[in-house]
Parts: sequence; structure tokens; C-alpha cells
Amino acid sequence: MDSTASYLTGQAFEEASGQVLGLVTWLVEAVDWLYDHWYLLALAIAVPWGVGEMVVRRLARRACAERMALELTPTRHFDPGIEEIFRRGVQLARASTTMPWWAPRRSKTVQIRLRADGSSPLRYRIEGPAGGERLLSITPFGPDVTVDRARPIVDKPRDHVVRAEFILRGKLTSPLREVPLEPDPLQPLVDAVSDLRAELGDLAEVRLDIQRAPKWALRARRLQLMSAARRQERRETQRAARWVRQDATGIEDSLAWNLQALVTGKDGSARRLVMPPVPRRVDPAEALGKLAHDDHLVRVQLLVMCASNIEGRAQARLAQLQAGFDVFGGRSRWAMRGWRLGPWRFGADHWPTRRSFERRWDLGQCQPPRANWVRLEELTGLLKPPTVHCRLPLLAGDLPTFEFGDPELLLQGIYRGPDGRRRLVATHTVETLFECGVGKAGGGKTERALAQAIAWAHAGGGLMFVDPHRDSWPRAATFLAHDHLMQRIALIDLNAAGSSPMLTSWNPIAMHHGQTPHDVVEAVTDAFASILGWDDAAAPRALTILTSSLAVLVAINQAACQAGRREDQTTIFHMRSLLSDPGFRSAALATVADRLDEETRAWWRTVFPTFPPDAFGVVLNPLARLASNPVTRAFLGQPVGVYNSRAAMDNGLVVWVCPAGNGPTDRLLTALIARDLLRAVRSRRDTPEEQRRRFRLYFDELITLTGAAPETIASMFEDFRKFRVSVHGMTQLLGRLPAPVRMSLTQNASTLASTAGSKTAIAPITAEWGDKPSADEVAVLDRFEHYMSLTVGGRRIGPVRITGPHLDEVFADYARPGKVAALEHAARVTAGAVPLDELTATAAAQQARVVDFLTQRAPAATADVRLSKHTEGYQ
Repeated sequence: MDSTASYLTGQAFEEASGQVLGLVTWLVEAVDWLYDHWYLLALAIAVPWGVGEMVVRRLARRACAERMALELTPTRHFDPGIEEIFRRGVQLARASTTMPWWAPRRSKTVQIRLRADGSSPLRYRIEGPAGGERLLSITPFGPDVTVDRARPIVDKPRDHVVRAEFILRGKLTSPLREVPLEPDPLQPLVDAVSDLRAELGDLAEVRLDIQRAPKWALRARRLQLMSAARRQERRETQRAARWVRQDATGIEDSLAWNLQALVTGKDGSARRLVMPPVPRRVDPAEALGKLAHDDHLVRVQLLVMCASNIEGRAQARLAQLQAGFDVFGGRSRWAMRGWRLGPWRFGADHWPTRRSFERRWDLGQCQPPRANWVRLEELTGLLKPPTVHCRLPLLAGDLPTFEFGDPELLLQGIYRGPDGRRRLVATHTVETLFECGVGKAGGGKTERALAQAIAWAHAGGGLMFVDPHRDSWPRAATFLAHDHLMQRIALIDLNAAGSSPMLTSWNPIAMHHGQTPHDVVEAVTDAFASILGWDDAAAPRALTILTSSLAVLVAINQAACQAGRREDQTTIFHMRSLLSDPGFRSAALATVADRLDEETRAWWRTVFPTFPPDAFGVVLNPLARLASNPVTRAFLGQPVGVYNSRAAMDNGLVVWVCPAGNGPTDRLLTALIARDLLRAVRSRRDTPEEQRRRFRLYFDELITLTGAAPETIASMFEDFRKFRVSVHGMTQLLGRLPAPVRMSLTQNASTLASTAGSKTAIAPITAEWGDKPSADEVAVLDRFEHYMSLTVGGRRIGPVRITGPHLDEVFADYARPGKVAALEHAARVTAGAVPLDELTATAAAQQARVVDFLTQRAPAATADVRLSKHTEGYQ
């Protein structure tokens, strides 16, 4: 029985051994056959993989064709918080999954595009699935960010293009550096493209694809990390155990140990029991780091492309962007994918990865490297457009480059770009309506205004430069002394310098230009009222007397012009004869009785006789001051003045007005000129808007001018835009301007500029800018340096630091010092300047001419008039 069992057992063993041997033989033969026919195995693997990849690519291409694009434009004060940015990241991650069920994972992505091509400092664009448009259109940023549907971008081919893909290097479980929001995390990238030049074909674009992390890939990654951590812990434990044993052996074999054994009588050959360290438990949170939790974990793909038509600029731009991404680096950092061999680098620009890069770039697909796992908190700096804390460069598209002779551009100054290049910048003439320059004396305010005025004159524009100190005229004359300008320039200089001064003339109440009578009366009355502080409550009688008297004198002038006797017009000095000489008054009223309204005639008949003689002193005293000054008497005492502000505007003249000073008489004269300007500009309503020629007013020493006519200057800053007249005002202290002028100026200014000065003086301007820059920064500017805010394309640019143009530098080619004398002569001829003695004689004889005219027009009053025919009244 036992032998039989043994036989059967041996037989079974032999059969099993034969089967195992046969199986091994078959496996060896199969391996040998596969070795001889390896291509069949490769083909069996490659064909399904290729077919699968082809199907996936076709589906991904189809899915990516159904994408939309949104462009986000932040306001100047966009300042989001961490929570708002995080919520935006959650939206982006959620939107990446709004794809059809059949879409491959590589097409399930939302892409952030940061692009600089010269059209703007940094365009921020979101591209993603069409199904996520509604989710992405409503941002947590609120009204501070405008979201618009964007069109596809088509780039022209550039001669030189470089590409790069960035992957996370370092300790992959560690987060990127936590970059604060102030300054803006995008600032390094903005700085990297700040010197981009569109005319050279420069282009830089960064694309960040965000994709929700697949669960299976995350689990596989965690298993890999945990296994690696456990292996590392075991290696560390084994190393520690070896060191413990070595230390124990070394101690037992040492001399000290053996001596201790002899002293104590113990057997030194006995070995101590050594307990090796045991591996500690691996902490998942420590081993997995940022991959420990599923929430808000995404995979990212970071692609960069730079291009230019100039060799080397694209490579330099890529290096700048790489340095910009270094800001986000900590224990984990962004690094370019590829490898380097000496001076050559092999990456996305070379085979075999270039084709994959271009496919992902063109189609918007996302196939991130295995290492590119990040949490949304790490991408905070890239999940929003540039904020208020980001310094954006000033591009040529933001602020046009000035071109000499172009009437559409208005010179503003010299801008120094981040690359050190300097260019003349300008604003568009049509939208530069009112300008204000503030700063200390000698800081460059007047120099910048002169440069702008000179450039405008050479471009064919008309202007008036009002300078109470006359310093601007000799400074500008050198650059205006050109033959084609001389016939358009008029100099009205009331300083009467020299042995035989030349002076022009003006009659504020003359009617030979066809003015409306009530407009002339109102302009002169308002000028007197503003400088003398009259109003309906404080001086009603003075206003009434002045208004009624001017109505009579203007009516006389209208009658003289209609009779063809312009030389017989009255001046404002004839008001004394009208009020104090009964014969003159009777003849005047008889002459113009049919030209006055019934109310005015009734006032002269019933109210005027009730006034005592001393009631007229308040009106006659300022006239007496004007008459006592030979210059103002000669200037205002002519029946037919040459000065005509309306004609200067319509004909595009370049007029320089230099009042004599800022005393009481000078302020009254300045007020008359300012009010006449207001009247003349408003009178342009009789001309269709498209036919109104653009005209610019430059007011130097605005404090002096507004002291004479505050309400008038304020009205200019409020009304002149409608009539195509612009105003440029300069002042040392904005706070010293009257409140109406200051408020109208800051409210409507297209350009606000400030040079250096005290912080107290500059604070009102920097407050308009939100104290960015602060008064401290502006106060220490060098001479000719300005901070200014400008209006271009309907939006505010700046405040930006601009160097004021220096005439000797910017207009060096326009200097004609040898023709200044000819210019002065031509400018005085255009202004109708004649010797002061001549004008004085004409003014003295005008009383007699007016009396003769009134005698002929009013025979009934001849006897009374004859009594005062040769009375000058104010001599």
C-alpha cells in the first residue's frame, strides 16, 4: 500500500514537473519569437495608441473650437482683496469643466492670457469653454473691472520668435512663495515688457492654463509620494542603526571602557545590548504637503512666447520674463523646461517638443507636466488684472508722440521710458480743453507753456498769451521769428518802454465791428463791477448809473458807425461828460433817443435828475485813474481801436498781451480785457460749430489775472469748450486763486501739472490725484520736471513724470535770433502800434469830434452843446 502511494506520488510529481518544464519551454520560445519579431509587438502597441491619440486629438480640436474670450479692463482704483481673488480662482477652476461629456481632458481648461504688443501695457484676457461664459462674465471684482467679449487675435508673423514652457522645480510638495498684493505681483512681468517697442515688432505673451485636478492622477501622485517618503524614512532608519552599532562597537573597544571593566571587576568581553531605532510613522500632511487635501487643487500649464523683428530682442524679453517669474519662487519655483548643453538650450523651441508646444498654443489645450500641481492660493498674483498698486508703463499708444507741424497734437513734454529713451509726447488738440500748471517760480511752468504755444503757432494755430510781466515775449520771439509767422503775430505791449514808445489802441465800447450793443454794455459793466466789488446788494446805484451811461455811449457809437463816421465814436472817458455836463448829456440823449428802450429813457428823465452831484463819484473815480495814466488814456481813448479779440480768433492770429503791472489801474484794464475775451468767445455762437477756428488762451500769473476778474476767468473755464477755445493757466499757488476759479479749473482741467514747490502749495493738486504721487515726492522734483495727468482718448493718463521742454533744446532748429527785430516791427505793425504822443493827441481831440457829431445829429441841443464843445472834462 505504501509503495503504491509512493509510486503514484512520484508519477504525479513527474507529470507536474513535465508541465512546468513545458510551460517554461513555451515561455522561452515565446520570448525568443517575440525577440525575433519585436516589430509585431511594437506595432500591436503603437496602432491602438496612435488610433486613440488621433481620436483624442480630433475630439480635443473640435471641443477647443467652441471657446470664447473675455477681456478684463480694470479701473485706475482697482484694489481687490485676497478673498475676491480667491473666489475668482474658484470660478476659473469650475469653468474649466463646463465642456461636453465627450471632450478630452486636455481641452477642459481655462486660459489666462497676459499680452503686451504695444496697444496697452498689459492686456488681461480669459479664454475658456463657451459654456462657462456666463460664469466668467460676472466677476467678484464688481464694477472696478469691465468685462467685454473679445475678438480673436491675429498676429503678423515676426522674424524672430522664442518659446518656453515653465515647470515647477524644487520641492514639489512645497507651495510657491506667498507674494503680497502690494506692490502688485504682476509688477515684475509688467516691468519686463515696459520697454517693448511696437514699431520693432516686439511681442510678449504669457498663457496660464488652469485645469481641475483629476482624482485618479491625484491619488496616484499621493501613492508615489507616500511610497517615496516611506523609502526615505527606512533609509534614514537604516543609516541611523548603522551609526548606532558603530558607536556602540567603538565604545566597547575603547581604552576607557576596558579600564572601567578592570576597576569594577566586570567582564569587559560582555557586549551591551544595542536597540536599533525603528522607522517612525510617516505623517501624510508632512509628506504630501500641498497635495494632502483635494480642495482648490489644480494643475497648471505655463507657456511663454516672445517675438520681434530685431534679432536678440525676443531672447532678451524671455530672459526678463523668466526673472519676473523668479519672484514667485521659494522652496518650489518656476523654471524653464528643457536642458542646456554649453551655450545651447534645448526646450520648447526645438524638436521634439516644439510641435507639441505650438499645438497647445494654437488650440488652447492643456497638457501640464506631472509636477505642475498648485493650490489656488499660490496663483493669487495671476488671477486678477493689474491693480492700483501696479506701475504701468506709458506706451506710444497711450500718449502720442509729438510731431512738429501737426495741428492735431499739442506738445506736453519729454517722457523718459524705462529703457532710457526720451521722446516728445503730446495730447490730442480736440480733447485738451483746459490746462493748469502749478509750481514754484522758475520751476518750468512758463517754459512748458511757451513751448506748447510756439509749437501750436508753427502748426497754424491761433493763440493769445497774456503775460503781466512781459518776460515771455523776448523768450519766445527768437523761435517765432519766421517769415511765414510774422504776418500773423501781434504784440500789444502796454509797458511803454523806451524814449518813443509805440502803443496800440482799443475802444471797449466801439461798435464798428458789428457787436451786439447789450453785450458790449454788459462786458464793460461786469469788468468794472468785478474789479471794484460792486453787486446788486452793495452798490446798486453805481451799477445802474454805469449801465445807463454805457447804454447811451454805445448807442452814440452805433449811430456814428451807421452814418459812416467811425472816427466820431465815444470812449469810456466820455462818461464823465455824460454825467457832469448837462449840455453834452442833452445832446447825447437827443441823438440816441430813438435807439434807447423806454425804460432807459424814463430813467434818464425821472431818476437821474434826483441824484445829488456826489452820487457820480463812485463811477467817475476809476475813470479818472485810468485817464491820469498816459498809457491807459492813450490805449483806451481812441475812437477806432485796432485790438479785436474776436477777429484774432477767427483769423488764427498769435497775439501777445503784456499789461503794465498789477496795480489798481492795471487790474481794471486787465478786467476789461478779460471780460472782452469772454464776450468775444460767446459771440462765436453766430458761427456754425464746425466753422469755428480753434484758439488757445495762455494766462501766465493766474493769481494776478484772477485778482482782477475772478468770475470772468471762472466762466472761461466753464464755457469756452463749447466755442472751441481752450485755456492754459499757470499759477504758483492754487490755494491763492479765488474759490470759483479754483473749483472750475480743477473740475474741467484736461491736464493738471505740477513742478516742485512747498508741500502745502502742492497738496491741492496731489489730492486730485489721490496722493499718488504724494506731495513729498512732487516737492523735491528737479527744475523742469513735472508730474502731470493728461486726457487721451477720453481717459485719464497718469499722473506721470514728464520733463518740461526747454526751448533752446527742443526748438533749437527753429531759433532765428537775427530776425527778432524784424519780428517785433511786424508784430507792432499788425497790432496797429503808433507813437504814444500821437495817440495822446488823438484822445485829447476826441471830445471835440464827438461834440461836432452830436451837434449835427441833434440840432435842438446845439446851443447847449456849443457851451461845452471845447471842454475836455477829464484833462
